[in-house]
Amino acid sequence: MKLASLKHGRDGRLVVVSRDLKHYVEVADIAPTMQAAIDNWAAAEPKLKTVSDRLNAGQITDAKAFDQTQCAAPLPRAYQWVDGSAYLNHVELVRKARKAEMPPEFYTDPLMYQGGSDDLLGARDPITIRDEAWGTDLEAEVAVITDDVAIGTDAKAAAGHIKLVMLVNDVSLRNLIPNELGKGFGFVLSKPASAFSPVAVTLDEREGVWRDDRLHLPLRAWVNGEWLGEPNAGEEMQFSHADLIAHLARTRKLGAGTIVGSGTISNKDRARGSCCLAEVRMIETIEQGAAKTPFLKGGDTIKVEMLDAAGHSIFGSIEQTVKVV
Repeated sequence: MKLASLKHGRDGRLVVVSRDLKHYVEVADIAPTMQAAIDNWAAAEPKLKTVSDRLNAGQITDAKAFDQTQCAAPLPRAYQWVDGSAYLNHVELVRKARKAEMPPEFYTDPLMYQGGSDDLLGARDPITIRDEAWGTDLEAEVAVITDDVAIGTDAKAAAGHIKLVMLVNDVSLRNLIPNELGKGFGFVLSKPASAFSPVAVTLDEREGVWRDDRLHLPLRAWVNGEWLGEPNAGEEMQFSHADLIAHLARTRKLGAGTIVGSGTISNKDRARGSCCLAEVRMIETIEQGAAKTPFLKGGDTIKVEMLDAAGHSIFGSIEQTVKVV
């Protein structure tokens, strides 16, 4: 089942989208918004699935044409957005470029930060910045949406709380990060609004490629139409999506509609490229002594998309332009 939020007010208007991303159906009688559906998932999910099955079977004659440009984020604002850094190759490159060793606890204890969730961008909304010198970067990731998760939930149980999967561009302002981390209190200014794929999908849509609580498909990224990379999201993920949820639940419960990101997808095989410019720059620093690839400038474009084995887009595409204001 594929769900989207069309732009409407603050929280969007929930619709069911066909598997081929060509048509949609309004479902206000089941749930007016994505948050309402997640809040009452046990009752809403089977009704939404019935609509999805009928839509995909061609049994709904008044279905409307689906336009990805009209989508808000699946959750236009969320009670919680937390992002991990589950791909240790990315972390290792960051530290190697600084000639720093990897602390042993990084292999057993996930890195995570809590981001702003009051303003989550749609897949075609611009990346709005005020200064190019801040070093704007994309970070292509996979994210999951949970229902209510009790405090103390372990990874095995956490897997059952993953209700939807989607893509995210976790925008970073790289040149603001060092000063913020130097204060010892985490990211704030260096993490502006993130953008999410047009649709979120249930796990049954990913049968065969969702294994070990990981999505085993390449995530593709482009900058200004040029291929940046396509590392596999299921490989070299040190901490699964369930692990990340369990880590959060160690000290608190999670409310329905919590979004948990994977962190930048990264593989050791450099032929697969990268999902962020910082990683490209780190490799350049390690191999050539200095970074050459620039960060994003006004007018630059990015695209993030994941295809299934048949070459069909699963989540629709995130396509953004950098806008300097």
